[in-house]
Amino acid sequence: MAMLPTNLDMDVLRALVIAMEHGGFARAAERLGRTQSAISLQMKKLEEQVGQPLFRKAGRTVALTDAGDLLLGYARRIVALNDEALSAARGRAMDGTVRVGFPQDLAERWLPAVLGSFHRDHPRIHVEAQVGRGRELRERVAQGALDLALAFGEIGGNPGATAFGAVTLAHLPVAWVAPGGFHIDVENPLPLALLDSPCMFRQHGIERLDGGGRPWRITFTSPSLSGLWAAVEAGLGITIRTPLGLPDTLAILDPHVGLPELGSVPLELHRAPSAANPAVDRLHGILADSLAAVLRDAGAH
Repeated sequence: MAMLPTNLDMDVLRALVIAMEHGGFARAAERLGRTQSAISLQMKKLEEQVGQPLFRKAGRTVALTDAGDLLLGYARRIVALNDEALSAARGRAMDGTVRVGFPQDLAERWLPAVLGSFHRDHPRIHVEAQVGRGRELRERVAQGALDLALAFGEIGGNPGATAFGAVTLAHLPVAWVAPGGFHIDVENPLPLALLDSPCMFRQHGIERLDGGGRPWRITFTSPSLSGLWAAVEAGLGITIRTPLGLPDTLAILDPHVGLPELGSVPLELHRAPSAANPAVDRLHGILADSLAAVLRDAGAH
């Protein structure tokens, strides 16, 4: 007789999701009205069911192993589908409002398709979308002005410094971006097309050039990423960005052209501590899942 598959406990999966999104077992215990030892026992039971260690010590906190990180992605989807199924079976469509922020890099190609698909599945959920820069979006989540936000973290920052309620989806390379066929003139200052200040990518690129003693000059500034892409395509200068949302007309410069290396930047999904409703849960899971293919194309790791 074939062995029956193991059924993961929904309550335990929900506790895992809450613990990882709100900063640990103690915070999960507070939200669920249980003791921290009860949550710890649930996590031990989950490890026994999976047959793999899911947690590791990270200073005074607990972090996920690779197996734990993989399971967390599935847990979010299972919990969200559970809540959605209950809402549908009880005869009421999921409703509510979700306030979500995105970087400009995702606004043109990826965002319309994802929000369109989400609206078709959940027409009664009102989505308020804002497009902005990383620091601004992170601050608005921390203040409770946004429920969710996809935002860049700090370039080259400490991997363990992700804020409570945030999940690092990937680390993206930061690169020099130029029009096809661009050649660097070593006899003259490097022409730069940049977003206006404050911009983390702008500041980082200039600091790296100054550190390497490479002369530069700003030939174009813009408040919008679409304006910046147009300027680079027109040959006004090169810029600093990740491959995320890069137009087909532009290219990443070979790292051996004599310009300083720029490192990588985390792409994070932030969630406000007060954002606890099925609509936010559902969109949170969809955003994390649907970005996987986009991040692979952008060279994320």
